Amino acid sequence: MTSLAEQLKRLALPQTDPSLLDRSEVASLLFAGKEAATIDRDTFFAIGCTGLEELMAIDPSFEQFQSSLFSSTSKGLERSVQTKAVNQQLNKNISLFLIHLSPYFMLKPAQKCLEWLIHRFHIHLYNEDSLIGCVLPYHETNLFVRVIQLLNIKSPTHKWHWMDPIRACEYGPPVHVVFSECPANSAQLRVLLVFYASTIVSALGAAEKITDTIVSMLLPYIQKGLKSSIQDYRAATYMIICQMTVKVTVETSLVHSLMLQISKTLSKVPSLVRDGLACLNLLLQTQKGDKLGKKPFNYLCKIPELVVLLQGLSAGYDISPLLHYLLPHLVHTVMKSDTEEQEESEETENDIYIRHLQAILESVPLEKDLDCLLASKFLEEFISCGTEVESNPTKMAALNQKILPLIRLLERKYPKALDSALEKRLEDCTDEAEQNLFHQFISLSLSCGKYKEGFDQAFIEEAIFGRLKDDNRDVVMCALSSLEIFRKQVNPEVIVSSLLNIFQRADLSMDGKWYKVLERAIKILVKEEILKEKKELLDEAVMQLLPFMVITNANSKSPDCKMAVCLSESDLCSLHPLLKGWPEGYLILDFSPGAALQEAIKSSKSAELIGVANEKMILLLSKNLTSGDPSLLLQMVDDLILVAETESDSVRQKVTAHIIGSLLVQCCCNTQMKENYFSVAIRVFCFLDKKIKNLRACDPAEETPLNWSVETAEETVVPKDLLSAYIEKLNSEETAHAEESAMFLFLLKNFINGLKPPLSFPKEETWWNPESLNQDSQDFLHLLLGLFDLLVSGASEESNAVQYRALMNLLLKVHLKDSDVLFKFLSILWTYSYNLSNHLNYEVSAMLQTQALYIGYALLESQTSQKKKQLLLPSSPVVISLLINLGSPVSEVRRAALNCLHSLRGIKESLFHPVLQHLEQKTEEIVSDPTYITQMILSHLLPALDQLLEKVFKKPEAVLKDEVILLHLILGKFNEYSAPLLCKNEQSLDLFIKSLHAAKKIYEEIPPFQITALGQITKPFFAAVSDGMVQQKLLKVLFDLLLNCKNPLCAQTISSVFKGITVCAEQIVKELEPPEKTKSLATVQQTRRQKMQQQRKPQDGDLAPETSHFSWQRVMLILELLQHKKKLRRPQALVPALFNLLSRCLKPMASEEENMEYTKQLILSCLLSICQKLSSNGSKVPADILDKEKFNVELIVQCIRISKMPQTHHHALLLLGAVAGMFPDKVLHNIMPIFTFMGANVLRLDDTYTFQVINKTVQMVIPALIQAEDSDLSESSGSVEEVVIKIIRVFVDALPHVPEHRRLPILSQLITTVGGDKFLWVLLVLLFEQYVTKTVTATSSTDKDAVLEADTEFWIFICCEFNVRSQFQSMMKIIQYLTELPENKEDDPGPKKSGTCKTKPKNQDGQLFNVESHSDKQLRHFKFLSVSFMSQLLSSQSFVKKIVECEETEELQELEQRLLEEVLHYINTVASSVEGNVDKPTAKFWRVLLSKCYDMLDKVNALLPTETFIPVIGGLMTNQLPSVRRKAMDLLNNKVQQRTKWQKSQILQLLELVPELIAIVKCKRKEEEEEQAINRQTALFSLKLLCKGFGTENPAPFVPVLKTAIDLISSEKEEKNVMGSALLCIAEVTCTLKAQAIPHLPRLMPALLKTLKSKKELVSNEIYLLSAVTALLKVAETLPHFLSPYLLDCLLQSCLGPLMNILREHIVAMEKEHLISHQPELTAFFIKVLDFRTDHAQDDLEEVGKTEAYIIDCLISMVMKLSEASFRPLFFKLFDWSRTESTLKDRLLTFHRIADCIADKLKGLFTLFAGHLVKPFAETLNQVNISKTDEAFFDSDNNIEKSCLLLQFTLDCLHKLFLFDTQKFLSKERTETLMQPLVDQLENVLGGDEKFQERVTEHLIPCVAQFSVAMADDSLWKPLNYQILLKTRHNSPKVRFASLLALIEVAQKLKENYLVLLPESIPFLAELMEDECEEVEQQCQKTIQQLEVILGEPLQSYF
Repeated sequence: MTSLAEQLKRLALPQTDPSLLDRSEVASLLFAGKEAATIDRDTFFAIGCTGLEELMAIDPSFEQFQSSLFSSTSKGLERSVQTKAVNQQLNKNISLFLIHLSPYFMLKPAQKCLEWLIHRFHIHLYNEDSLIGCVLPYHETNLFVRVIQLLNIKSPTHKWHWMDPIRACEYGPPVHVVFSECPANSAQLRVLLVFYASTIVSALGAAEKITDTIVSMLLPYIQKGLKSSIQDYRAATYMIICQMTVKVTVETSLVHSLMLQISKTLSKVPSLVRDGLACLNLLLQTQKGDKLGKKPFNYLCKIPELVVLLQGLSAGYDISPLLHYLLPHLVHTVMKSDTEEQEESEETENDIYIRHLQAILESVPLEKDLDCLLASKFLEEFISCGTEVESNPTKMAALNQKILPLIRLLERKYPKALDSALEKRLEDCTDEAEQNLFHQFISLSLSCGKYKEGFDQAFIEEAIFGRLKDDNRDVVMCALSSLEIFRKQVNPEVIVSSLLNIFQRADLSMDGKWYKVLERAIKILVKEEILKEKKELLDEAVMQLLPFMVITNANSKSPDCKMAVCLSESDLCSLHPLLKGWPEGYLILDFSPGAALQEAIKSSKSAELIGVANEKMILLLSKNLTSGDPSLLLQMVDDLILVAETESDSVRQKVTAHIIGSLLVQCCCNTQMKENYFSVAIRVFCFLDKKIKNLRACDPAEETPLNWSVETAEETVVPKDLLSAYIEKLNSEETAHAEESAMFLFLLKNFINGLKPPLSFPKEETWWNPESLNQDSQDFLHLLLGLFDLLVSGASEESNAVQYRALMNLLLKVHLKDSDVLFKFLSILWTYSYNLSNHLNYEVSAMLQTQALYIGYALLESQTSQKKKQLLLPSSPVVISLLINLGSPVSEVRRAALNCLHSLRGIKESLFHPVLQHLEQKTEEIVSDPTYITQMILSHLLPALDQLLEKVFKKPEAVLKDEVILLHLILGKFNEYSAPLLCKNEQSLDLFIKSLHAAKKIYEEIPPFQITALGQITKPFFAAVSDGMVQQKLLKVLFDLLLNCKNPLCAQTISSVFKGITVCAEQIVKELEPPEKTKSLATVQQTRRQKMQQQRKPQDGDLAPETSHFSWQRVMLILELLQHKKKLRRPQALVPALFNLLSRCLKPMASEEENMEYTKQLILSCLLSICQKLSSNGSKVPADILDKEKFNVELIVQCIRISKMPQTHHHALLLLGAVAGMFPDKVLHNIMPIFTFMGANVLRLDDTYTFQVINKTVQMVIPALIQAEDSDLSESSGSVEEVVIKIIRVFVDALPHVPEHRRLPILSQLITTVGGDKFLWVLLVLLFEQYVTKTVTATSSTDKDAVLEADTEFWIFICCEFNVRSQFQSMMKIIQYLTELPENKEDDPGPKKSGTCKTKPKNQDGQLFNVESHSDKQLRHFKFLSVSFMSQLLSSQSFVKKIVECEETEELQELEQRLLEEVLHYINTVASSVEGNVDKPTAKFWRVLLSKCYDMLDKVNALLPTETFIPVIGGLMTNQLPSVRRKAMDLLNNKVQQRTKWQKSQILQLLELVPELIAIVKCKRKEEEEEQAINRQTALFSLKLLCKGFGTENPAPFVPVLKTAIDLISSEKEEKNVMGSALLCIAEVTCTLKAQAIPHLPRLMPALLKTLKSKKELVSNEIYLLSAVTALLKVAETLPHFLSPYLLDCLLQSCLGPLMNILREHIVAMEKEHLISHQPELTAFFIKVLDFRTDHAQDDLEEVGKTEAYIIDCLISMVMKLSEASFRPLFFKLFDWSRTESTLKDRLLTFHRIADCIADKLKGLFTLFAGHLVKPFAETLNQVNISKTDEAFFDSDNNIEKSCLLLQFTLDCLHKLFLFDTQKFLSKERTETLMQPLVDQLENVLGGDEKFQERVTEHLIPCVAQFSVAMADDSLWKPLNYQILLKTRHNSPKVRFASLLALIEVAQKLKENYLVLLPESIPFLAELMEDECEEVEQQCQKTIQQLEVILGEPLQSYF
């Protein structure tokens, strides 16, 4: 065949096969080709179906192909014209079928099925592979050959061509032939192996449990497969092993065997090595991998690419099970290889193992703790091998060398795993040999720092530094070793701090072994380069290590001593300048073990050794310190002091503190130090001072004092004996307090000795003025003061007092030896506390000052007369210093100073002698009174002052400058201390007043004496003047000066003086009242009374010229000063005087004289200031402070009325505001005139100040009125609310005249003040009233809308100035007010009161909307405007914003609820008005108003966020009004229906409403029965909606709902609409609750069924009926399995018919396999339900028949889906059921009806099952034939009706049977059985004539006629015809008539065939032609005529 032909051959499709076109021969398995060509498709289909049914009987799984390959639709399927998708599905089905068929191939049914598939689907062409796969197991049979012969495999290139020779054989090829062909045909072999693998793997997967039997069956094949070199066979075996191991756990021996075989044969098939490893991995993963031996491992290691394959597998799979097996073996093998004797080849093998292990570490990730396992195994094997070869160093070295790279690699890749393994092993490591090996392993792991570059620095630091903090020495030692390796990789600063931290924690005295650790740490530390680079770090290191350098133990072997030597020999000493030369220092001491003087040291005492060593250290360090860099000195000193002050109980630290102290003191003794000497000295002294005071504070009393004196102590650097005793005590853990104190006193002694004064110190100067000294001198004085203070305080202590005195002597001897110098120093001490500055930086306490004075006294007493004379010289500071102390506030200081002065009184030649003598006389006064000395000095200066002032006034030009200065100085002595003298000495007062009048300026540069004198009148000075009269005199002088002075400076100074001093108000009163005025006029009444008296007594002229002596200018000046006076005692005393002045201002005479407005303003301002002082918070003032009768409010009001100045008005209003808080009742009496005046005048002004005044007045006056509401008002002019309403009305009326930009702030301030909660609504109502009554009338019609819009916007702005609460409350109050208003004006019962007024208003101003004074239209307009405004407010942006910003959600929720209640209540009111005004002209208004109300309701509802809406609705549902409750539920229902998404929290809130709704459902009030019914329905609807929306997720809350609804429908008296809603609610809740509703079924179902029984009520109320049916339906749908007890009642109540229809629909839609599985239950059900007629035998036949029709219809739907095999047993079961009980003859009725219906459906097929019915039907026909028997067939009363029905069903069934018979069902035997009973029915007149006639015509005659047609034997026509003819001779004409009808019907059926029967019929017809019955005769004639037509021949000739 050519190539092209070959290609065309391959491309040829099966449908182009020539055999398909040739119809002479057809491919067939069962028939020959030619024979098969003659057989039609239906026959092949029938063969196939028969085969399938038989197979189904064997294996039901074949049933799935009944609807596909063997369905009736497949008959017409031609696959060659189908789409690719259809053919693919078809191939899939065929392949599946052939797989199922293969086990049964040799059976005949299977071959029948194949025959159909070959014929219809050409599977021999399209499905060759599947067909061969199916039959290949039977390759040795001839049937196999038959199949092969069908195939077209002639082409040599065909894959099955090797089978072509078989086509000629009788039998198939033997097995060896098939398998010998396989290698040559790898494709064919692959097919078989794939089949093998897929079959076994699928079988194992499908098996629930794999038994030992299955495993044992598979094992031989698995072993063969593993040994096979065929790739596919091996792969299949791997798959089977994997599947098996996944499904079952096998024994370890089998696992080992499989592993061994797999690993052993892996290399046989190189391409499957990876798969083999994967199989091994899965095997180890699913099985127990213990004790698997080493053999598989050895085989695996021989695979060269093992690690590469493992790496590849690890990328996609978890290979840890395989690695878990391999790694331990690898480590063990690598380790053990060197411990045993091995040959060269083995060493090579060992290299392979190492290479594998290394490659795994590098390239395969170790997961699931494999890294820890590997690390542990390494360590374990290392210790194990090390134990064996430890004695052989060579082997040990070789082992280390070999595993070193591996350990390094492991640590680099998995450091944490190695750490973990080391940590775990460390805990168990106890044996010393094992510990050594452990350390060796650690050294291996840590000796590879250069490989650690990839490590994270943070990790290294954490690992090492964490271990450096360990308490275990070994761990720290190991960490130090690690640190040396990683030193360059970590932060050097952290290294230094960590190493130093070790020193802080290590205690060598407790554990000397730490020495090695510290020694190692030092070595590492000194290598750190950073110490050289960073000085701060080096300083820190040296300071922390310094204590370790101190010698505290004489034993050179002790750890302390060795540590000190180690530090001295380290490079640290060379790094730091402080330690320079210290190693040599130790060498000098010969402290090293090999020194020449070692023997001498050994023989010397320990005290000497410690002392010598430490003294050497002190000297060296102090030398280094002082000779070093001066810039570093202070920092180093601070660092050393810090170390010394470190608190610690260790001996080293305590000794170090002393050594450092000695070192620092030694520095201070060093004369070489130039710079910073005193800075260092001060630091050192502070250190010593602190130490000594601390030691002094904790001095134990019981400790034995030392036999040691600071005086006799040798002059050395260190007191060696003391130090030795101190250390000895410390080491023995005793207290060494005395020794420590002594040592520091010794240091203090050295410090005093060593301290050097600065060269610049001015010892020779008379006064040592600290301000003029340089810094060094100041520092030196500071030190002397400190030393003196320390020693003086110490000398007064009991312990060591002697030592301190000795040291004090030393201080005086060394530094204050000269008496002049000493007294200069003491003078500093005595007077330093009086200095204003602190240049010496020292605080001299009163105690120290006193002690210094007593020391001075002792020194002065001891001085010679000559020396005393020198000290008394003016050049000496002593006397002056002592005199200064006489003014000290401390009496003891004054006494001590006097003692000192008394000791000098004997020197009469002294200039100070008179002074000292006078002082001696006044000693007691000076000691007792600190100011006495000042007064005494001033009194002595008064004569001089008098002379100087006299000269100033008389001869100012002659006054010298020095005299002026002196005068100023003397005036300066008038201070707080000398002030009492003014009261005692009248001259001093006169002179001081005289100086106040000295206003002339003598020298330009010097101020006037007047100013200086005024400056002395300070607050303390004025207060010190104890006499009130003197104070009064001074005040009078000040005011007079102010009145008359022309110098601005003088006026300013007086103002400042007055402002500064504290004055009593009574003193001011005296200055304000005229001299002749004795009593103030407090009230207007008193003023009037006095006027009348004056008129009566004109002759008395004392009071007439009053004003002429009264200076208003002076008063004004005093009032101006009082304006800002704060320091005023008892200011209330001024009130009567000020009101008196105010009344004088208001007198006409005074007003005429001059303009008094400014004076009024001053008086009012002063009164306001006094009010503010008395009541800072505006509260009431007690009567004992200020009597309200003294406060003349009428005068203030009069002031407002009379004055025309706005400023005066403002002052008066502000004052009234203040008074309102203090005396509200007094202001209340005058309130309306004030506000009326404001409305008429003040409000119209447009300036900021006026605006502030208005605000202030409103803020002050109105709150006071409100507070006074509950107070006892003497003359109340009405309640406070009424007054407030009037005030608001004033503002509202004035509003049009107020500037626009002021309106909002004024009104908002007003309402804020009166309280927005209470009065905002009042303002709004008054604004509405103003608009309705005034604005509308004043506005043109075109502008009304614009004006209303502007006004509404303004009103909204006002509202939004207040919080949400106020706005809500205002709206509620407006709604309440609107509710109270009458519908129409004529309905008004009387004047409407204010909403909050308790009493009836007297006039219109106290009312809001006066119905009487307004028209009906205005009233309606007012209502409409109010509602419209509230609606607009609720939707305004600013209001909504307020709502959003409101944080008090609970309060807001309550307000919203209350507002909703009010709105709903008002809607109810308006709705009733709508109904009441339907026929009135106002009807439209009420409708529009109602619409607006609903709009308002919507706005409120829209405001509520869901979280708020729900609780608000909950609150509304508890409202008293039914309408409100109903509307609330309506709102809830709308919300639930509209919204789809709810948050969880909102759902929970909604569910909380369920109990409230249940309460409404349960509630029933007699008086509101109708209303409640609607509410309850609404509540039930709400519950239904809630349940529908949220019940599925939250069923629990709805259980009570179900209970309540059941209670409702159980009640007999319940209203039907409510019951209907309850039923719908039950339907929803049951549907939702599901199982939770089951416990309630015992109550629910009876109640529900009871409802359904009341047919009359159901029919009359359609909604009720629908509700009941819905409830039952939902319950049945939801809980069908729990309705058994109620099923019968349900069926009875709800009609069985519809239920059966539902079942029928379900059966029709059911899959066939489901139907078959449920057939037994359905059969049992139908057997039961078909007894319906029997159970209702006495019921109405027609009704029973209807129900039965539904049942049978349902049964038929099932029958139509059954196969013959399934239907036959069912049919016979029904047949048996109908005949089993002889008493239950009603079953026959049912069965015959079923048979009739089945016959109608099955038609011709029914004949297959009807054979058994013939005899029973014949018997039945006879039994119900009354012409044959008199016995009733049925026992019931309606026997006749039932018999008629039975006859009808029987005849109909037989008719259908005959009609559809095509199989010659009526054999001769059956014909004979049926013939007579059928024909005899012509004479069966059962049921009467009418029934008989109907039965014969409709049922019997058609049946008989068809019977004649269906007879299989023509010879039987004659007997049938004869029997019918015999009936024509019956006595009954009806029977004869019927016989004629039957005869003609038979003739019509037989047509011309009836000719043979005609001769027999003629005689009988002839007889009937002469019948006595006319109808019969006529019918006979008709019959003859019809016969002529049928037969085509005339018959008249025969008669």
